[in-house]
Amino acid sequence: MPTIGDTAPDFTAQTTQGEISFHDWIGDSWAVIFSHPRDFTPVCTTELGYMAKIKPDFDSRNVKIIGLSTDPLDNHEQWIADIEETQGARPDYPIIADSDFTVAKAYGMLPSDVSGDPTERTPADNATLRNVFVIGPDKQIKLVLVYPMTTGRNFDEVLRVIDSLQRTSEHQVATPAQWQPGDDVIIAGSVTNEQAQERYPDGWEEPKPYIRVVPDPAA
Repeated sequence: MPTIGDTAPDFTAQTTQGEISFHDWIGDSWAVIFSHPRDFTPVCTTELGYMAKIKPDFDSRNVKIIGLSTDPLDNHEQWIADIEETQGARPDYPIIADSDFTVAKAYGMLPSDVSGDPTERTPADNATLRNVFVIGPDKQIKLVLVYPMTTGRNFDEVLRVIDSLQRTSEHQVATPAQWQPGDDVIIAGSVTNEQAQERYPDGWEEPKPYIRVVPDPAA
């Protein structure tokens, strides 16, 4: 499975919003792929609906979101109607129809020898399609999360991690446990004290030489 720091595999795929070339689709944005074992599964239905509700939060962070299931497009369209009916929100982001398993295999979510009619596979057969990948504008993978089928994903946490990743990339900081935007941050270990003094002329708190705490520079 591709992991943090790897280049996200590129692909061309059919989606509910037309054919995309993945890296071109990302462009200069961040991206989140989240995968699903099959259409018409209960936990995933709630997840797709919740993502539809909070899509503006991703938009405001310059993050594009895209779902993935191995079902064909016509199933996706029916599922979208169910999601809107049961969750009160209609997904207005693309959902990949990975009916030949190309994307699932490229991202290490299914074995390379999987083939055949995707609609003949049960959700349990595809239980490993429960991943979240956060990808940066540089097309590198920044986060991988893997969930069991019975546990709905916490996409508020994905937003929190994106906030942290964007702070890190912009300001050379790291974020401590339970960090939320506006909380203090830690100067990255790659930054020398001399460099830190230029960036933070008012200094920093230093409970240990390897822990240098400053206010959130984006607050």
